[in-house]
Amino acid sequence: MLAYQVPDMTCSHCVNAITRAVHAVQPDAVVEADLARHVVQVDLPEAQADAVRQAIVAAGYEAEPAVAAAAAPGAPACGGCGCSGASRHPA
Repeated sequence: MLAYQVPDMTCSHCVNAITRAVHAVQPDAVVEADLARHVVQVDLPEAQADAVRQAIVAAGYEAEPAVAAAAAPGAPACGGCGCSGASRHPA
């Protein structure tokens, strides 16, 4: 299982965009997102870590391996995401 720290994932729209991006490069992947921790986990039938990370980045989100990024303090408040739907969720 791959895990990525995605600090700018703050709403369900973000989760859907990231899930679509991962499925575009690996249709059989199982994607789980934890909004509170800003972590995306991807279970792949074949490990394609770089392709998955690039898909998340291409969708407009930062994506670093969760192990390396776990020590990063803080996370952006709602409305700081890159989904351009910020006006639809509370501040």
